[in-house]
Amino acid sequence: MSKPAAARLHHNAYVVADQEATRKFYEEVLGFPLVACWTEKDEILGAEREYCHTFYGLEDGSALAFFQFADPNDYEQFRAQAKPKLFWHIALKTDGATQKAIKQRLVDAKWEHFELDHGYCKSLYASDPDGMNVEFTVDHEDAAKIDATRRKSAHADLARWLGGDHRSNNMFRSE
Repeated sequence: MSKPAAARLHHNAYVVADQEATRKFYEEVLGFPLVACWTEKDEILGAEREYCHTFYGLEDGSALAFFQFADPNDYEQFRAQAKPKLFWHIALKTDGATQKAIKQRLVDAKWEHFELDHGYCKSLYASDPDGMNVEFTVDHEDAAKIDATRRKSAHADLARWLGGDHRSNNMFRSE
């Protein structure tokens, strides 16, 4: 197998309507520190646009990033349009204690969330103020073995699926 094209996630960017609502959610509710805020003006797609670009740090040095434009029409032009947005999300690896603490903060904030046991990981989901889904995953204790199994059969599994055989290959689910 060849070396991946990237060393790690640098940042994941998303357009938001309200940077303060975003800050409260990511920093105060979820616990991600605000590590940078850039306020800039650039020509983007033929128009001069003013925007604020914030970054919330992850442990490995990567970040979740958010743009808010000064002109509300820019938000309407660039915001996410997909519906439903359940499958549009960023998944972040965490440990069980941290996931439990995040869940408690969501409960305390009366923030809608749900959990799903995928078998290979257990996930906690919540949507931010602009509808981006954030998933916090705790890997199964045999994650390395599971990963090795899936890597070996990834191409064959995809070919099987594309060929019309849609049976589950997830023997780790408890359902």
